[in-house]
Amino acid sequence: MKRFQLIVLFFCFSFITAKAQVGLGGGGPSIVGRISGTVVDSITKKPLDYATVSIYRSGGKAPINGVLTNEKGEFKLDNVKAGAYKIGVSFIGYPTKFIDPVTTTLSKPDLNIGTVVVAPSAQALKEVQITGQAPLIENRIDKIVYNAEKDLTAAGGNVTDILRKVPLISVDMDGNVSVRGDQNIRVLINGKPSGAMAASVADALRTIPADQVKSVEVITSPSAKYDAEGSAGIINIITKQKNMSGVSGSVSGGVGTRQNNGNANINFNKNRLSLTVNAGGNFTWPQTSNTEFYQNLISRNIINDNTSANTVKRYGTISSATLNYDINNYNNISSTFRFNQGGFDLDGDSHNRQIDATAGTDILYRGITSSKTTFGGFDWSADYTHKFKKEGHEFTVSGQWSHSLIKNDYLYRYEDVNPNQRGDNDGINNEYTVQGDYTLPISKVLKLEAGGKGIFRRLSSDYNIFNGGLTGLNANPDNFALDLLNSNDYKYDQSVYAGYSVLNFTLSENYSLLTGIRYEHTAVDGAPLDNANPALVPFSASYNTFIPSLTIQRKISQSQTIKLSYSKRIQRPSLQFLNPYINRSNIFNQQEGNPELSPEISQTVELNYNTFIKSSVINVSLYYKHTGNLIEGIAKTITDDIDGEPVPVIRTTYQNVGNNKSWGASFFGSINPFKPLTIRGSINAYTYSPVPSGVFIADASNTGTYVMLNAFLSAQYDLVKTL
Repeated sequence: MKRFQLIVLFFCFSFITAKAQVGLGGGGPSIVGRISGTVVDSITKKPLDYATVSIYRSGGKAPINGVLTNEKGEFKLDNVKAGAYKIGVSFIGYPTKFIDPVTTTLSKPDLNIGTVVVAPSAQALKEVQITGQAPLIENRIDKIVYNAEKDLTAAGGNVTDILRKVPLISVDMDGNVSVRGDQNIRVLINGKPSGAMAASVADALRTIPADQVKSVEVITSPSAKYDAEGSAGIINIITKQKNMSGVSGSVSGGVGTRQNNGNANINFNKNRLSLTVNAGGNFTWPQTSNTEFYQNLISRNIINDNTSANTVKRYGTISSATLNYDINNYNNISSTFRFNQGGFDLDGDSHNRQIDATAGTDILYRGITSSKTTFGGFDWSADYTHKFKKEGHEFTVSGQWSHSLIKNDYLYRYEDVNPNQRGDNDGINNEYTVQGDYTLPISKVLKLEAGGKGIFRRLSSDYNIFNGGLTGLNANPDNFALDLLNSNDYKYDQSVYAGYSVLNFTLSENYSLLTGIRYEHTAVDGAPLDNANPALVPFSASYNTFIPSLTIQRKISQSQTIKLSYSKRIQRPSLQFLNPYINRSNIFNQQEGNPELSPEISQTVELNYNTFIKSSVINVSLYYKHTGNLIEGIAKTITDDIDGEPVPVIRTTYQNVGNNKSWGASFFGSINPFKPLTIRGSINAYTYSPVPSGVFIADASNTGTYVMLNAFLSAQYDLVKTL
């Protein structure tokens, strides 16, 4: 809490300092303002982007400044001193329109002139207008950007539906997201982590309506500016922010055979103050999945054969409010509060068989499971940005507090072979982040970025297990007794201190280079909150990691780019892997954490080619990835006590077993066979080749090279006819 108070005080000090800068400089009044507005076409009533807006002194003939309108037709003329001016708006095919006079004063330095309506010339009306739009896929030097707002088929779904269409990303039937087959990813919202992801990334993504998403960034080779966490890379979800003057809003919703959703937003923008509020939610109809699992442990002569059917109902809501205030032209403060809540109910029925040829046993049993999981929390962030007079020269300081509460209650009942069990589990996650970032354009061809960051994660888990014994499928869970030996009350702290430096070179018109170095120091410790379970012991560890990055891009032509990149990433083991607690929810297939695990370290080299051919896009990537300290499960046969009887069971623990060498290729294509139709497809293929080392060489059974493949195909037919 003291750390949180210090962050708040720091932002208050920054705000006061920024306010004190207004009026400095001497030589008379230094307050400058802004003239803004929106340019629209008189016939279509649509905004005009890239129109030129010039400012003249009233009665003057030469412009003293000018800007281009954005995609919404909006413009902002900054650094305007109090006085009388003339505004001119020009665009190809339109005669220049003047507004004169336009007056600002010291008491009201900001002026919004509203909507400026311009009419096309007579000649322009006779010509065919061809209008362009931002491409669906953008290939930048450090990321691939999927502009979801340009995809008409994305409306009415959630973020998971969008991610299925994004190059390099795959989503399985349970909503688990992976980048090139690896689920060790870091998911950000507007460049910041969210506590909503703590319980389940898949469930958190389902709560975000697709209508709130502007774009998705896939960063497979992040520069040193980004956190090193996430061996597969980073997915950054950018939400929509409305900047139109005045008050606006929208409401949308959808009903389907799979899920139902709704979304609403309202935007307020006046002078230097803007407020954006979003709220959305969804719930699914009951969905049933059938799973067959077959495992043959040849070296142990054990076969596990399980068939299960699970029915799940999901629901979730997410809402946010963002307040932004321009103190003056050089200082800005903003704050975002995001609230999320959701959960799912699951009912399952399984038939299980375990054959142990060595022991001569063949065990058959049925299980009925039910569980209810709820999660909720908030993210609060505040940012202060100071811009210097030189374009692109700025300093930003940010802070964020993420809080989440996760609750999971379950009931497992089996036939008279496996003990019945009930669990009441609560988890509380708090994450505090403070960071500073500095950007300095040294010259037209060289830019420096540097900064520091601190992340402080505080987690606690209260895991209460109630044992029902061998009481069968009709057992009353109220009669189950608290099992102190198998219960788990544990806390886990992780602190990460980081610093980075990045250089961006524009070597020539066709060559650019991005390189940097990052240092991270990690300190972790965990300890039981009570002494009821002697198997739970404290642990602590610390380690240092240096993370270099390098990307070289060549622009072959206006429509073709090729880039070569190298990146290093770290995947820290989570509390689930570190906690020495033994999970006996299935007595025959147990799991145990290992507090001595080291983080996985991955290094990736990637070659990427991107081209635009008329209205078609092709993106191809080839890569090699080496992962050291590979974390895998090691299954061993042990004898455990079940109601006083020794029974052979399988216990899986996690170990750093060796390394993995992976080769992969990905293809994404978007073509327009004819104007209204767009066909998109993607293919990801990669190998998985675990190589055990040390004592694990003799015990390894599932080794070799595995080839994985996933593909996606979609079509969009545009029914909207444009001029």
